[in-house]
Amino acid sequence: MKIGLSSNALKHSGGLERYAMDLVRGFAARGMTPAFFARRFDMSVPESRMVETHRIKVSLLPGKLRDYWFSWRLRRARRAAKVDVLIGCNRVDSSEIAICGGTHLGFLRATGRVQKRSDTWQIALERKQYEQASFVVAHSNLMRDELRELYGVAEAKVRVLYPPVDGARFKPVDSEQRGALRRKFGFADHEIVLLFPSSSHERKGLPLIEAALEGTTLPVVLAVAGRPPARTSERVRYIGYVKEIEDGYRAADFTILASKYEPFGLVGVESAMCGTPVIFPSSIGCCDAIASHAKFVFAPDDLADLRATLERAIRPRLASGATSPTAAAASADVAREAVLYDASVASHVDALLGLATQIVERR
Repeated sequence: MKIGLSSNALKHSGGLERYAMDLVRGFAARGMTPAFFARRFDMSVPESRMVETHRIKVSLLPGKLRDYWFSWRLRRARRAAKVDVLIGCNRVDSSEIAICGGTHLGFLRATGRVQKRSDTWQIALERKQYEQASFVVAHSNLMRDELRELYGVAEAKVRVLYPPVDGARFKPVDSEQRGALRRKFGFADHEIVLLFPSSSHERKGLPLIEAALEGTTLPVVLAVAGRPPARTSERVRYIGYVKEIEDGYRAADFTILASKYEPFGLVGVESAMCGTPVIFPSSIGCCDAIASHAKFVFAPDDLADLRATLERAIRPRLASGATSPTAAAASADVAREAVLYDASVASHVDALLGLATQIVERR
């Protein structure tokens, strides 16, 4: 059985591109070399040498037409590559297994954005992908519900598979290493650090978090990692783009988001696996996958509840001190059984191969 993977790119990135790279490593560990179809390949990353590369060029087209052109060209390209089962990690209408890490209709509803003509095109391609696929893999229960409610996908076709996380990379460190990381990022011993990893601050809820911190007497620092915020202050600090984001989690006391739309929120699972509890709204998809001892949950877009949740989370941490051995031990306790599913790449790839086998056997 020959597996194909489709993604916008094979390179270090966020979202489904990163997920596709995880799948490449998982298939390679099983001695499989999938055909990989993408607009761009970064040949410097090891994963590019683990696949058959099939580039579909879209750069000469207007941006709004590129998804359709890619999907159309992919039909012929996959036949030429003799792919038996295609796993679509982007909007394509020829994938037998469609990966749903977010829906456009769900995004528009959550953000209150008015639907434009370009949105209509994206939604139409999504609908076709879900209709044509044998299985639709939802990365959270939230996505499963959106698929059924907004796209009319039959329940029998949907499988909820939470995305994988590299357990060798995301894990706690001892007190000495944690102290060194805090010094590296410029965090003082007495500061309680809330890590805010984001490249889209409005969508991730930065204004709400800033409002919740106004006037607080707690020694709290909001450490923004990713895109620079519009303004910094004594309370809001920019720590740059953190390539080794696991070190950011380990140095912080909490990871915080207040997203308006977050289909899963992989940062939540990564943070918990590093031993850093999360402060998240209940609307973030990964909340179902994180144990109660590793999360503090507040009502979405509720300033008063976020303030109360911050107090509830931070007050106990002040008693032990942010850089003490006790704090490092607490991180290890948080990480223990913090994630409520098998987050290994191997387990996830096995589940996908099980679906692929069913598809081939039905033919």
